[in-house]
Amino acid sequence: MVCRDAAVPVGDSRIEWGEKVSMRIAIGSDHAGFYYKEKIKAYLAELGHEVRDFGANSDESVDYPQFIRPVADAVAAGDYERGIVLGGSGNGEAMVANRVRHIRCALCWDVTSARLAREHNNANMISIGQRMISLETALDIVRVWLETPFAAGRHQRRIDQIDI
Repeated sequence: MVCRDAAVPVGDSRIEWGEKVSMRIAIGSDHAGFYYKEKIKAYLAELGHEVRDFGANSDESVDYPQFIRPVADAVAAGDYERGIVLGGSGNGEAMVANRVRHIRCALCWDVTSARLAREHNNANMISIGQRMISLETALDIVRVWLETPFAAGRHQRRIDQIDI
C-alpha cells in the first residue's frame, strides 16, 4: 500500500511518498454483499492491512443496519482509519453510515467515483453494491480509494461545513 492518506499531515517527514503503510480497516456487509466482502477482506490482507470484519457472516438474509452502523461507529471513533461497507446496491449501507457524525461514506460504482470520493471529499468510508458491478471493478475501487490522497484546499472548506 502506498501511503497517500490524508490522515498523514502535509509535510510530515516521518512518511515518504511510496513508502508502504498499513491501515486499520473496518469492513461489513449484509447478505447481498457477503461474497464481495470476503474477497475484499482477503485482498486487503494481501496488501498488509489490518482488517476487522463486522459481519454479516453468511449470505443468509439479515438487516443491514445491524452490521453497517458498527463499522461507521468504529471509524468515527478513530478505532479504524477507513471503512468499507457492501450490500446489493450499496445505497442503504451508505445511508446508514452517513447517519454517523464525521463519516463521509461515498457510494462508488467505478474508479473515477472512488478517486473523487477521496480526492475531493476525503471519504473515510466507501459503499459498494455487489449486484451492480463486477468483482474486478470492486477491487479496483478499493485500490484506487486507498491510494488516492485528499487534495485539501478548497475541498477542506466544503467538508468543514458538513458537520456544523
